Amino acid sequence: MKFRTEISLIPLAEGIDHSAKIFALGSCFAESISERLQKAKFSVTTNPFGVAFNPFSIASAIERLADTRAFAVCDIREGREGFFSFDAHSSLDGKTHTEIFTNLNQAVAQGSKALRDADWVILTFGTAWVYEREGRVVANCHKQPAKEFERRRLSVEEIVERYCKLFEGVLRDKRVILTVSPVRHLGDGLQENSVSKSILRLAVEELCERYENAHYFPSYEILMDDLRDYRYYADDLAHPSKMAVDYVWERFCEGMMTDGARTLLPQIEQIVIAAEHRPFNPTSEAHRAFCRKMLLKMESLSEIDFSEEKKIFERNL
Repeated sequence: MKFRTEISLIPLAEGIDHSAKIFALGSCFAESISERLQKAKFSVTTNPFGVAFNPFSIASAIERLADTRAFAVCDIREGREGFFSFDAHSSLDGKTHTEIFTNLNQAVAQGSKALRDADWVILTFGTAWVYEREGRVVANCHKQPAKEFERRRLSVEEIVERYCKLFEGVLRDKRVILTVSPVRHLGDGLQENSVSKSILRLAVEELCERYENAHYFPSYEILMDDLRDYRYYADDLAHPSKMAVDYVWERFCEGMMTDGARTLLPQIEQIVIAAEHRPFNPTSEAHRAFCRKMLLKMESLSEIDFSEEKKIFERNL
């Protein structure tokens, strides 16, 4: 008997390997997968301006980075606890004008280079609901009065039109993975969340049909239709549990990576875990022998950047 409807994945003809540079933008789910990629020793840059949930804010970030467009005085607002920008997450806020400009424009410089150098771009859409201020979609409301914003839902056509310009511009020479976040936006209401996810899914499908360099990874369907149980959610019943993210990561590796990259993952994991382990007696000969063994193993994987782990093991010799 079958008790699950597993998602069938057709691996990419040319998947991600460890030589690739990856740039990821989008929801907190994008950050979860990026963390796994970083731990697996892939080169990945994620959300220079912080988490972004709606497709328009993600597109605005790409456009700013593509143009290396610095933040100006008109982009900054003063709040009760300092200065912020409606185009960035609160993690980039500053107590002074100087601090916030430094934070934001360092993010522009670093993010522009990462986008320019990227072989792969991963975009994760979280919601089709947006908040507009003075006719412009904001990435973050920064707890400003609700009366300042107008809430509305993007249409499939709006999203596709905006992203066609990107696919025919800055994303033209990139390989792009599009996903719809499985995180449930309960604050929108269950019915509204369902419509929102449907809009995102239709927009992504149309983009994948139009552009050969666009590929869909079914993270949304994996959680909704494959796992399909509240035990795979965190306590808030909105975010995937660690077990669910682990499973989505396994499926991502299966569908989006090359065979060679997947083969290396267990060896990389062994070295990373060994470096994180705190030895009972770091000065013992047994531990020094273990460190030498790990250094030899890293030499056999010369294509992987183990610079931090190497420092740890060499320090204990």
